[in-house]
Amino acid sequence: MKNLYLGCKFAFGYFSILPVWFDKDDDLSHQNILGAMLFFLPLVGLVLGLLSIALFYLLSSLGWYGAIVSAIFYMVLYGFLHTEAVIDVGDALYASHSGKDAYTIIKDPTVGAMGVLYAIALVLLKVSGIIFLLLHNLLFEFVVILIISRLSLLMLFRVYSFRSLFATQLKEALTPRYLWSAYTIFTLIGLFLTPYFILLLILGLIIAYTTIYILKSKLGFVNGDLLGATLEFVEVVLFLVVAMGYTI
Repeated sequence: MKNLYLGCKFAFGYFSILPVWFDKDDDLSHQNILGAMLFFLPLVGLVLGLLSIALFYLLSSLGWYGAIVSAIFYMVLYGFLHTEAVIDVGDALYASHSGKDAYTIIKDPTVGAMGVLYAIALVLLKVSGIIFLLLHNLLFEFVVILIISRLSLLMLFRVYSFRSLFATQLKEALTPRYLWSAYTIFTLIGLFLTPYFILLLILGLIIAYTTIYILKSKLGFVNGDLLGATLEFVEVVLFLVVAMGYTI
């Protein structure tokens, strides 16, 4: 039980900016804690989504302006962690085109112009998508997409090997028990929120697998940056799909 508790705290501490504290003797490298961390990853999306919706309700009198603030607030809540990955992946893609070592570029702390442009484009699409969902009262759909984007990463952890020590440790810690427990519990939560959760989940898994397959074929490896960029792309596409479904 303590490992589950620490894993939950670690998930929020690593994948969000919500305040989390640990004792000095907490061993966060323990395999069961890392497994629990991934188990609670979809919960991070659920909580961040609910906090963003709560802010939207507080700012509802501002209309579209309140929706913009709430959309950006969601990205702030995860510290732009996954958005930063888009910059690194964008730089690595263009480096690979010119024959440079993509892994060296992706680990370089400096950023290039192409990576920044990719990130700007993604932020515009993502913020616009969230605004549309909020203003059209597609709140449960918004939360569900945040759950699905993170469930898709759990699938990728099982499928791929990583050129990253930490990602490899997470892969080894994600036992079938943690994986299927996460899918079962959060699918039930998703079905409670929206009846077409399964369809969105299947689409999200397809998008995630296709995205990282293409990135791996171009870069030759998979690491945490590719996972982060994939999460962002899954959310952007699913926002668009839900918006299109609403207008049909």
